[in-house]
Amino acid sequence: MSAFYNVLATNDDLPIATDLPVHSGKVRSVYWLSEKQSKRLIAAKGYNVAPNAPLAVMVISDRISAFDCIWHAEGGLQGVPGKGAALNAVANHWFARFRESGLADSHIVDTPHPLVWIVQKARPVMVEAIARQYITGSMWRSYALGEREFCGLTLPEGLQQDQCLPELLITPSTKGVLKGIPNVPEVDDVNVTRTDLEANYKAFNFTTPADINRYERLLRDGFSIISQDLAAHDQIFVDTKFEFGYVTDANGVEQLIYMDEVGTPDSSRIWDGQALRAGKVVENSKEGFRQFLLNHFDDPDILLNKQRMHERTALAKNNALPLEALLNISNTYVGIAEKITGRKLQVSQQPKEEIIDVLNQEYGLIR
Repeated sequence: MSAFYNVLATNDDLPIATDLPVHSGKVRSVYWLSEKQSKRLIAAKGYNVAPNAPLAVMVISDRISAFDCIWHAEGGLQGVPGKGAALNAVANHWFARFRESGLADSHIVDTPHPLVWIVQKARPVMVEAIARQYITGSMWRSYALGEREFCGLTLPEGLQQDQCLPELLITPSTKGVLKGIPNVPEVDDVNVTRTDLEANYKAFNFTTPADINRYERLLRDGFSIISQDLAAHDQIFVDTKFEFGYVTDANGVEQLIYMDEVGTPDSSRIWDGQALRAGKVVENSKEGFRQFLLNHFDDPDILLNKQRMHERTALAKNNALPLEALLNISNTYVGIAEKITGRKLQVSQQPKEEIIDVLNQEYGLIR
């Protein structure tokens, strides 16, 4: 049982030197540094960023989010052992592969600890860049109900569930609630077309119309690199979500970069190749946990119906899942991370103490 208590479930209470409120999301917490601290760190570490770039310490937790809720298990287990380290290790690996391949950089400027990134502030493109190589999940559910057009693209008749698509589909959706854009509802995560992006590129935070081509190219090329590398491990890259933003480098040049995370088990579906050839889908991503939740509860519509969010939140809060559920997803995350990186995953035994120590001793960022 001791390993269970090594999870980092709470990550917004570290004594990191910040004058601003800590922004805590479902999985990561962000500590924005003061202008003075950012400038000091840029000068001391020689980061390739503008001298006045705002920096933040981003700490990833081991919390597990699915269907917009945080889940826990019996025995007081409030996270998935190894999950945070696995996500960071996978994202770091793919960001490095993209950089080495001449695609684009990321928002990460340093990795002080397996659970910590130092990042520079980016101006985000307000698009969830989604690419799909197989028809599954929500797209399949819509297709099975007769829908054929997705984000302005028309799919052929006769496709079967979990079938490889004729070509990679880019099906973007809005990141956040965008207002005043014709034909785009003012709600989060709504599908948009390439025409929507071109006609309203400034509203989506693109600098120029040409950057729409660039983001699509970075999405396709990034998808291709991950897909080919995973194929060497007999793993199939099914679909994914990328995010992009703009930063200014040390020479004052604006760059379109990758941000958030890429190719992780949280942001992508990854299938086992051997199992698929035998006619079975075996998930090596969070999708397996989502399927467990849908089967575990008597009324799965609570998890799928956005109108029942209040019930869903109560469901997650009031139901401790079987330990096995979180340990299974732990094995999935750690296993796929070690396959991708080719290295044994570093899992902290005392994560908070380690983070505080390294940020204090090597970065001077602890109050």
